[in-house]
Amino acid sequence: MVSVNYAPEHAGIAPYSTQTAEHLAACGAEVAVLAGMPHYPAWRVHDDYRGRWRTVETRAGVRIHRRRHFVPSHQTALLRALYEVSFFAHGSLAPPAGRPDLVISQMPALAGGLIGSRIACRHGAPHVVMVQDLMGAAAAQSGIRGGGHVASCVAGVEAKVLRGAALIGVVHESFVDHVTAMGVPGPRVRVVPNWTHVAPPTGDRRAVRARLGWREEEFVVLHSGNMGLKQGLEVLVDTARIAARATPRMRVVLMGDGSRRAHLQRLAAVLPNVDLLSPVAGSDFPDVLAAADVLVVTQRASVVDMSLPSKLTSYFASGRPVVASVAAQGGTAQEVRRSGAGLVVRPEDPEALHNAVEELIRDPERSTALGARGPAYVRQRLSPQAGLARITAVVSEALALPTTEACSLSGPGPGVR
Repeated sequence: MVSVNYAPEHAGIAPYSTQTAEHLAACGAEVAVLAGMPHYPAWRVHDDYRGRWRTVETRAGVRIHRRRHFVPSHQTALLRALYEVSFFAHGSLAPPAGRPDLVISQMPALAGGLIGSRIACRHGAPHVVMVQDLMGAAAAQSGIRGGGHVASCVAGVEAKVLRGAALIGVVHESFVDHVTAMGVPGPRVRVVPNWTHVAPPTGDRRAVRARLGWREEEFVVLHSGNMGLKQGLEVLVDTARIAARATPRMRVVLMGDGSRRAHLQRLAAVLPNVDLLSPVAGSDFPDVLAAADVLVVTQRASVVDMSLPSKLTSYFASGRPVVASVAAQGGTAQEVRRSGAGLVVRPEDPEALHNAVEELIRDPERSTALGARGPAYVRQRLSPQAGLARITAVVSEALALPTTEACSLSGPGPGVR
């Protein structure tokens, strides 16, 4: 497996890469992972790994080969390119030894997809690409400085990697058309939804709220996860500004880390109803989500078909209603509607977000009913057992392919379906 992100990172793609590798190892496979140094979501290398050039460690039966790479403290197109190029260079020079039967690349890391393609073709092994985010669309939609200028180049490289893969897994149906438009034959694409990687909440809700300093009468609106450009979290600060005068009992909490945290802290400095919390330990995370009254997912209006926030699976498992301030036609909105566990409002519209939360404050029965649908949806569709079974099925299918179908660096050209 090639995945820049891996445990001990606890957010984003890392939990899925980690659980996939550990699941395959538990099934009897010998699994080696080529990963970066842990750095997400803070975008700084974890203290235990600072100054290291290369490391090899074993976790839960998986051999992890880490390679040092550039980690930008903030996001621009140039810095992101340096991040990708540095991992590609170091990972290509020193991949794990041995002849693999199968290579899995976790994307959006473009470098990981390229390294995976090279290793697979060198050894005649099938290459499976798991698409968590679409890099070309991300460059165009996320708001990263200079992203528009490089989007077509990134999309071209991304398309080449995907066309050369034996099978492609995408986390949501909304990605399928985008991938096939790159020239990937439809029969190679599998929908492999992410699963919830957190346990159900078990703590005493009142005690957790008291520990966090949330008063019983407060209605806590919580966003948990990465604080980056594509989230557009300024809308929550503006929502808190409206609530300060219109809905005094509403408290907005931003919990997490990321390149925009300092910026958000400055914006919220004068607001008494906004808190910024550091990420909590994995064992406490489900209880903190369940202690809130509403969980919020936000995206910039331009984000339509590039990503599906991994936080959604954890949100649904918590039993709390979800309010999604996202593009109505995107995969995130589709998933919230399909779950029946929340509301979708216009992105980057603090009035709409405030009004949706205010509706739930006035109608606690509706709020409870929406929240109850989340765990049911997780049981039906997003359990770890179901998710890992889909992974196993894709791996088994790829291993059964004839060698001539396993590797094709160029693949069919654009427009071929």
